[in-house]
Amino acid sequence: MSPRQPTTLAAAANTAAAAAATTTVLLVDDHGLVRDGLTLLLERQGDIEVVGTAANGRSAVRAAQRLLPDLIIMDLVLPDFSGIDATVRILRALPLTRVIVMSASRTCEHVYQALRAGARGYVVKEAPAVELVQAVRAVLAGGQFLSSGVAAFLADGLVGVAAACSPMDRLSLREREVLHRTVAGASSAAIALHLSLSPKTIDTYRARLMAKLGVANRSALIRFAIEHGLTPV
Repeated sequence: MSPRQPTTLAAAANTAAAAAATTTVLLVDDHGLVRDGLTLLLERQGDIEVVGTAANGRSAVRAAQRLLPDLIIMDLVLPDFSGIDATVRILRALPLTRVIVMSASRTCEHVYQALRAGARGYVVKEAPAVELVQAVRAVLAGGQFLSSGVAAFLADGLVGVAAACSPMDRLSLREREVLHRTVAGASSAAIALHLSLSPKTIDTYRARLMAKLGVANRSALIRFAIEHGLTPV
């Protein structure tokens, strides 16, 4: 054995250990600038390698099956099919892969859908970059992570997927009626007349359901209903 061989073997062992400690990540977002920015952010950590990117749901599923990443950062709004659908399909085939949803949406229903699909984290795009890194660390350690802006929507903070409850499930029958008729374009006075209630009572119901759904005004409420396929009665 030459004098240099032990050093060479030690170097090879160190390289193998470093490779084993590296977390592989797949980035899924339909904006190239976002993918490039996230790649720089994550690889700057030193122990994270972005092994692939995808711009739509279909290619995300294919890339995940080909690359077998440790972690996927998934946008919600994608061409082909949504990030929720992609997450379900990926985790059905690769149950040990961890998913963090990163989205511009902060509605509680989207958070619920992400958790129900199997995501272990939810980060809003307006959050500081350090929050995504924190989410990655938390999820890799076996935990969950929700951006501070959406954690308040869940009564128990970070909850197990099985315990998560859809905000829509928390609406009363009367609140659902007000929601559907609001989406249909009915005014408070018209809804009140139909339900034999006062317009002030209708406004109270609408305020309650907006609080439960995490939206700030009537326009946001209607947009929420359209995004989630809620049709008028």
